[in-house]
Amino acid sequence: MGKSNSYGNHNGDSHKNKARKWKTKRRTKDLDQIHSDLKPEVATKLLHQEVDFDVTGCAQHYCITCARYFVDMRSLKEHFKTKIHKKQLRLLREEPYTQAEAERAAGMGSFIAPKKIEVTTQPIEEEME
Repeated sequence: MGKSNSYGNHNGDSHKNKARKWKTKRRTKDLDQIHSDLKPEVATKLLHQEVDFDVTGCAQHYCITCARYFVDMRSLKEHFKTKIHKKQLRLLREEPYTQAEAERAAGMGSFIAPKKIEVTTQPIEEEME
């Protein structure tokens, strides 16, 4: 008699992944929220935040496109080279979903292809010490 089929498979682990997705502890900003952060007036506020000791890196090193704080400038620069950051840039190239697009999808108009938006990595301002 061998092992039972239900032991050792990964079939039963799917409920764990769903629970992890539903948790809000590790929730990040959605793409439309990041698009609104990329507007110049909001972006300057996010890049030049005042010192906050409750946030990683005292809120001085922030990646707008990924909505993440970093400990120091070196780790932020390394982040710009990662697959995660490059994938986020690729996802942000598509125009955000709008109410007008939802109405067209429901049959109240004709299809218009989403536009491509040019999104680049934020400029790094070196601090002279």
